[in-house]
Amino acid sequence: MEAMAKARFVRVTPMKARRVVDLVRGKNTEEAVAVLKFAPQAASEPVLKVVQSAVANAREGARRDSQRFDESALYISEIYVDEGPTLKRFRPRAQGRAGRVFKRTSHITVVVAERETAASKGRAR
Repeated sequence: MEAMAKARFVRVTPMKARRVVDLVRGKNTEEAVAVLKFAPQAASEPVLKVVQSAVANAREGARRDSQRFDESALYISEIYVDEGPTLKRFRPRAQGRAGRVFKRTSHITVVVAERETAASKGRAR
């Protein structure tokens, strides 16, 4: 089972968000949530929300399909940050000039999946 969640137009620069995303890539979702809750970076909050949303989407999908759901078996199979549109602003500088300020945005995507265990592999055959 796979579930996905996206957060678009998040006001965090993609470079800073990628630093946080790299901390949790491939980890168990419970471990990833714990890491993100205590990460000092500001970008960890929106990433945490997207991970929790992906877990909730997996739970809801399992409920909808009447399948069993084990949250401890979920892991982050894909997580990446794409660049969103950049807001361009101006800041006053010396001698009547204007300096450009780029306010960057991010699109954060998380895909969670169930780990394949030896027991479930045997049942599939």
